[in-house]
Parts: sequence; structure tokens; C-alpha cells
Amino acid sequence: MTFFNYLHDQFRLVLLWISFIGITGFILWLTPEVHFNLSSLIYIFLIGLILMMIYLIFDYNKKKKWWQQLELDTNDYIETPTLDGANTLEENLYQDYFNEMQREHFMLLNDLKKQTEEQKDYIDSWVHEIKVPLASLNLITESLEDDISEKRFNQLRTNLKRMDDYVEQVLYYSRLDTFSKDYLIKSYSLKKMIQATAKDSADYFIQKNIRLIMEGDDYSVLTDEKWLQFILNQIISNAIKYTPTGGTITFTFSKNERGTWLAISDTGIGIPSEDLQRIFDKGFTGNNGRNEETKSTGLGLYLAKSLSEKLGHHLYVESFVDKGTSFQILFPHLSYYAEKEENFMI
Repeated sequence: MTFFNYLHDQFRLVLLWISFIGITGFILWLTPEVHFNLSSLIYIFLIGLILMMIYLIFDYNKKKKWWQQLELDTNDYIETPTLDGANTLEENLYQDYFNEMQREHFMLLNDLKKQTEEQKDYIDSWVHEIKVPLASLNLITESLEDDISEKRFNQLRTNLKRMDDYVEQVLYYSRLDTFSKDYLIKSYSLKKMIQATAKDSADYFIQKNIRLIMEGDDYSVLTDEKWLQFILNQIISNAIKYTPTGGTITFTFSKNERGTWLAISDTGIGIPSEDLQRIFDKGFTGNNGRNEETKSTGLGLYLAKSLSEKLGHHLYVESFVDKGTSFQILFPHLSYYAEKEENFMI
């Protein structure tokens, strides 16, 4: 609360004082026994003004410390203070109300935090527990390869892989807020990471007869292997899902003054222009994601974008309907700092 703002709040008091001075001067002017002139009115006005300013400055300084307790820096997280030092009955009323609201607020926050932690622990436990039967089902499926038709076998493998991907999404989504506690930045070969990630989806490539092409030289980038492989898996899975049989997925490696680039391009159905700006929104599936055959959860690309930003990478997308989609990941040089995200240009 600045002194100017305080004076603004005291406008009615100042107006009352001016009215009082005016009425006093008018009464003295009407009184015949009083010898009254303009200099006397100015003298009364100046004395009153000095007394008024002394009162306002004293009252402002008295209340300033109490007000400062409410002036929080919203750029930093700090605990809401408990008010004290009220000087008037009105301030005591505000102070008691504020302190009670603050106490209830933090009780609710603590309960919510506890519930969130319990829910996260349960999800982590569930994910790890469900992976055991999934692994068993994969082993059983492998043992049935000679007993069932190739079509049925591929369907089993595909559905088990899809279930495993959904479980991974749940795990990474639950860990999104605790990312800073679970990563290790090292130098990795981009081509080796692509090969390892694509190998996990080999069945999809074979079933849909999709060609995998790599272009450009290999580069090493600073990243976290586990998180980047999850990001790549979400993009590759989408590329396979929306690319027709006999299509192509191309991985292009390049480098410029901004850093190292990885482009993952497909010859799929593309993304409608009205959906393109929202594909990284949580839960957004778009027209393609609502299709029964390519149904989407709306979490994969949201997680890919969020994790990319946390790793210091930048994820961009270009797409044209019936021509294909291209996702580009920028791994900036350590000396490169962008104040705002630029539009993708190569």
C-alpha cells in the first residue's frame, strides 16, 4: 500500500475536512462581531492542512507494517503469513477472519497433498504389479505361436503391446510432477536410441509393411535415455497408427546453429489444420483420435511435449492432410538460450 493509494482511500475524510474549513470560513464571514478577511481564511486553511497531513502521515506509518504482511511476491512460492499487530477493532476483525481462513486453507492443502501422494504411490504400485502378468502373457503368447494362426498371433502381440504402452503412459503421467527426482543427463547416440525404440515396435512395422528409413549422420545429444525413449515411442506409435499399410517412416538427423535436430516423418493421413494447434493439449484426441480403429487416449503427445520441455528439448510439428506428419525434436546447444519459443524453420 503506497501513500498515494492510502490518500485515495482517505478521499472522504479529506473531503469532509475541506467542507469543515469552508463552513468555518463561511460562519466567520457571517458573524458581525468578527473582523474577517481573506488572509485569516488562508491562515486557518494552512493550519488545518498541516494538522491533517500530520495525522495522515502518522496513521499511514502506523498501518503500513500491518499492510506489508499482505503484500506477497506472487513470483515466488512463500507460505502465507499469519497476520498480527492489528491496532483497531476493524483491523482485528479482518485479522481474525484472515488467520482462520489461512488455517483452514492449509489444512485442506495438506489433506490434498496427502491424498495425491497416496494416489501416486498406489498408481506406481499398480503399474509395477500389472507388468508382471503382462510379461507372463507375452511369454504365453510366444509359446502359442505354432498353435494359432498368424493373424491371431499378431493380434495378441499387438493388443499386449498396446496394453503395455497404456501402462507406461500411466506411469510417466504419475511421475510428471516428480521429474526432477528421476532423471540422469548423459551423452547418447541418436541413431542407437532410434534403433532401440523402433525395435520395440518391430511387430507393427512388419504387420503394416511400413518401411523405416534413416537419413543423415549420427549425432550425440545430452538427454535422459529413459525419458527420451518414452517420448520417441509416443511419436513412433502415432506415426505407425496413422500411416497406411505400405507407408514410410523417415528419421532425419541434422544440425544447425541452434542445435541438433531429429525429424520423424510419416506418409500417413495427416492432421487437420483445426486440430494441429491442440494436439499437445492434455486429453485432446481430435478427429483422427476418435476413429474406432485408431482410438487415442489424448495423453501420449501431451506427455511427449511436457517431458521434452522438462529435458530442455523443443518439440515441433508440421502436418498436411493426406500427405503426412513430421515431428521435429530440437536438442539445443548448451550455449543456446531462447527467451521465447520460435516457429520451426529449417
